[in-house]
Amino acid sequence: MENQRKVISDPERQEGLLANILKALADDKSLVLFNTIVIGGGNSDILIRRLGLTRKQYYSRISTMLKAGLISRKNRQYHLTSFGDIVYEAQLMIGRAANTIWKLKAIDSLEEEHKLPVDERNKIINTLIDNQDIIKILVKQS
Repeated sequence: MENQRKVISDPERQEGLLANILKALADDKSLVLFNTIVIGGGNSDILIRRLGLTRKQYYSRISTMLKAGLISRKNRQYHLTSFGDIVYEAQLMIGRAANTIWKLKAIDSLEEEHKLPVDERNKIINTLIDNQDIIKILVKQS
């Protein structure tokens, strides 16, 4: 167990793992493939046709996701692993943040220009942002 903790906490290994995860989802077709697997799994032929990928493109992307631990294959269907579920939820959070980017930029601008006290900054965050998860992240940074 001690050795397992050392391996998991090794910063270089974690950075490499994170880089592999991001590479696995880095292009739009890979992200669409990942999200399609989330929605309903699917067998290879259906996914290839639905996404308009060549077999080589498809299997290259699937292989990368398998190696990153995002998906697994059972009964000729791909499914998210538990780790894949977490990565999917993180992707959704990034999407929610991207949808409010102008509000986030406004908060940054106010903070830079006016050197707001923490409580005032938090009031602005609570007024502008309607997602509680994003609010928790921003308020925690204060």
